[in-house]
Order: sequence, then structure tokens, then C-alpha cells
Amino acid sequence: MTEKTYSMKEALIFSQRIAQLSKALWKSIEKDWQQWIKPADLNINEHHILWIAYHLNGASISDVAKFGVMHVSTAFNFSKKLEERGLLKFSKKENDKRNTYIQLTQQGEDLLLGLMESFDPDKNVVFSGTLPLKDLYGKFPEIIEIMAIIRNIYGDDFMEIFEKSFSNIDSQFSEEDGKLRIKETEEKEFA
Repeated sequence: MTEKTYSMKEALIFSQRIAQLSKALWKSIEKDWQQWIKPADLNINEHHILWIAYHLNGASISDVAKFGVMHVSTAFNFSKKLEERGLLKFSKKENDKRNTYIQLTQQGEDLLLGLMESFDPDKNVVFSGTLPLKDLYGKFPEIIEIMAIIRNIYGDDFMEIFEKSFSNIDSQFSEEDGKLRIKETEEKEFA
């Protein structure tokens, strides 16, 4: 038996601290996210599925569940609703008949890109809460410790997709007049 490098009290305090802080933060994130996507008549799961399908340039339902941190049935059911709205299409691959794949339709991509272009940081409480830190340190918090915890829980694949989505935004969007705009001149590249 290996000797523990922490006490039970430390374990309890840390676990409860992160649980309570996460719950408080999630409540604000959820409200911000819902407010952002409300004009598109989407819920958070539906938006997250569109986001994943866009950044993975097509994904299996299993991928959506894994990277969307949701149950496979949740990923499938919400994807089905998006398909019914004409935002996604389902397919099977010749070499992989067991998995169902989703791909954004043009309408789905237009909706997602429109939402990205309409993002307003002034209406985002969580973003606003970080501004004093940016003012103090000259940059936004990198949240590296949280990312390390998530990597240890969900693995390297999860973090690679996580980072890829932000790399895609950085390379595929420009800022004009204080708004995000998709770059028209370049073809989208998916690594």
C-alpha cells in the first residue's frame, strides 16, 4: 500500500472547494451561453453539438458524446432534433457501418457562424468577471491548473479537440469593427 501524500481533511476541503466553485461558475456560464444562443432557438446541448461537428468537420455520435461530455443517447437525440431542423445530416461510412456520423448542413454552418459573429462580450458575465485580471496581468487567465485536471480526467484526445476548436477560430476568423467575421478569402482548414 502506497502512502498518501494528502490528509482526508485536505481531500475533503479541496473536493468541496472545487465542487462549489464549479457549480457557481457553471450557473453563470449556463446563463451566458443560453442568452447567446437564444436567438437561434437552440439549447446548450444542441449548440455544443453544432460546435463539435463544425470543429471536427464531421464527427461520430460517439465523438460528440465524448467531446460534448454527454451520454451517447443525449448526443444522438439532440443531433436528431438538429437533423429535423435541417442543421445536421446523418451518414454512415463505407468502412464503418456501426457508427453514425453527423455533418453540418450549409444551414447549420450558417447558423453557427452567425452565432459566432454575434457574440457580444459585454453580455457575458463570466467574461466580464475576468476583465480585472486581464487589466492587472495584461492577459486573460489561462486556467492551466483546471486544464490539467480536465486532461487527467478526460485524456489527451479531449484536450486536443478542445485546443483545436480555438485554433480554428484563431485561423478562420478576423475582427472587423469590433465583430468576428469568417475569413471569406481562405478555405477552412481542419487539421
